[in-house]
Amino acid sequence: MNQQTRTEIEAAVFRRLVEHLDNRKDVQNIDLMNLAGFCRNCLSKWYVAAADEQGESVDYEQARELVYGEPYAQWKEKHQGEASAEQLAGFKQSAPKD
Repeated sequence: MNQQTRTEIEAAVFRRLVEHLDNRKDVQNIDLMNLAGFCRNCLSKWYVAAADEQGESVDYEQARELVYGEPYAQWKEKHQGEASAEQLAGFKQSAPKD
């Protein structure tokens, strides 16, 4: 497989992941962090870093809007609930130890 084809496939996979997360707004970021060690915000940060590696400037809020499909504040107001004590405890246990 050549590099261009690989890049196109990886881009399609990223778009599909973002679409999947958009279809699962019921899954909270803290749940993703507890189970998988990453969330929508992580994807946004990785997007900023990848753009920077390519010499492009994308700020965090722009990347969040790409991942969330709307400004983060709007998404948060509509879809993000308060984390439960159980979710917060799980997050503390799942966080990497320095």
